[in-house]
Amino acid sequence: MLAEVDGAVLVDKPAGLAAHDVERAVKVHFNLVKTAHGATLDPGASGLFIILLGDGTRLAEGLLGADSVYAGRMRLGRETDTFDAHGNVLAEKDCSAVTRERLDEVLKDFRGDIYQSPPAFSAVRIAGRPNWEIVRTDKGGEHLVHLYRLSITAFEPPFVSFEVSCTRGVSVRALAHDIGQALGCGASLEDLRRIKCGRFVVEDAMPFMDLVQLDAVAFRSRVISVFEAGRR
Repeated sequence: MLAEVDGAVLVDKPAGLAAHDVERAVKVHFNLVKTAHGATLDPGASGLFIILLGDGTRLAEGLLGADSVYAGRMRLGRETDTFDAHGNVLAEKDCSAVTRERLDEVLKDFRGDIYQSPPAFSAVRIAGRPNWEIVRTDKGGEHLVHLYRLSITAFEPPFVSFEVSCTRGVSVRALAHDIGQALGCGASLEDLRRIKCGRFVVEDAMPFMDLVQLDAVAFRSRVISVFEAGRR
């Protein structure tokens, strides 16, 4: 019985699972009374996901406001209604004219303070169904965010791999879409992985499927204390 465990556990969430489903599965499997999470992830994204336990749930607000680092890959020339690979394709355009030099020039406008409008639709995985379902997000209008760093890690058209360090509230799906608009060929996010949130890194996280196979003692050994988790 682990109902009284307090702290945080770092999970490497797989793509294809909703963050709240991962949290609920851990809660049920280990008989935890109170859980929360710090900074959610889209179902299609993988990587660092922080589950807070017991008294550790009071750290949620701080983690939700923490800066994050993502590694992503966008596809040039394809626009979708969700701004990522799981949505309905709206347009296919020629991206052969996009050079690395042109891309580097465009990215200058996406560093620092930028305004973003989140996508109007999101693709979510529905339990018991083989496919993604497109739902309206209703997340509101344009808002100001900050990108500390945005760098290209591989240029292999039509795919571009990148890494971004940013404040809370950044939609990497919207970032890929907006870069595509600036290039004139459109773009959508192909895949995304969070590698850091606050001071926590994905290298210290345990894959979700491995985590839920632990016994109670081994799970407790993975829990970071409230004091340690709350350190800045």
